[in-house]
Amino acid sequence: MAIHTIAILGGSGFVGGHLCARLAPAGHNLRVVTRNFERHRDLLVLPNVDVVEANPHEPAALSRALAGCDVVINLVGILNERSHDGSGFRRAHVEFPRKVIEACRANGIQRLLHMSALGADIYGPSHYQRTKGEGERLVLASGLHATTFRPSVMFGPGDSFLRRFARLLRLSPMVFPLAVPDARFATVYVLDVVEAYARAIDNSATHGQSYELCGPHEYTLLQLVRYVSKITGTSRLIIPLPRWVSHMQADIFEYLPGKPFSRDNYLSALVPNVCKSPFPPIFGIKPTPLEEIAPNYLGNVNMKTRYEQMRSHH
Repeated sequence: MAIHTIAILGGSGFVGGHLCARLAPAGHNLRVVTRNFERHRDLLVLPNVDVVEANPHEPAALSRALAGCDVVINLVGILNERSHDGSGFRRAHVEFPRKVIEACRANGIQRLLHMSALGADIYGPSHYQRTKGEGERLVLASGLHATTFRPSVMFGPGDSFLRRFARLLRLSPMVFPLAVPDARFATVYVLDVVEAYARAIDNSATHGQSYELCGPHEYTLLQLVRYVSKITGTSRLIIPLPRWVSHMQADIFEYLPGKPFSRDNYLSALVPNVCKSPFPPIFGIKPTPLEEIAPNYLGNVNMKTRYEQMRSHH
């Protein structure tokens, strides 16, 4: 296997941390570009990892940060924006990939791996889906040796999906109202996703291709939340909300701090987040079932809660 100097944009996030842990021991020289060095210096414990502080949205700074690399991996993405007009999504999912493409060209970098999303579609109902679709189209039309990945919702240690519901269930009273309970997902293990990235780097057959990545099973959101409730030992009455109430909840939560559930989230959830075909055979990966992994890290949530409850009684 060739040894590369790889710039990872978004390398300090959930997927990025797991990807660094997969690529660094293989001997690759990794350059994680971040706007806050101190916050992410923990990545330096991995071999061959350099954390570079720069504003990647500033074209000149981005070009300097990529100098000397021969592979770029773009993992940057957001699930919500501060504004309400799609401009935040456009900045992250369209304008930023365009800057990455230009920085690659300026540095003579041909290999680009890009994180898109399952459901990315320039005609999709949500800003998230439309901008993801537009960004993916830009990358594939760039003339670079580009590969894009379209994973379903990812799970694994540190995820913001199942762990979020575990936290919300723990904090809720006995009743837990659930918006869009019939939303469909084929949740995929984050380590299967990063393995696909690792195996794609030197595989020229993946150039110009886009790959949907899903786990082996499909679930409704209601099934997933009930499963989280079960394995965390958090007994709640989960009330499925009809569409009109879900829409109303999104209209209200859109303006709460942190946007726990936005209008854009609601619109995205209306499109099934499932794959048209099994995990791409080109990667030689058998996707990992949710049930094999989730109890190992979600179960700890319940143990921590019990410990805190015990301390509060003494």
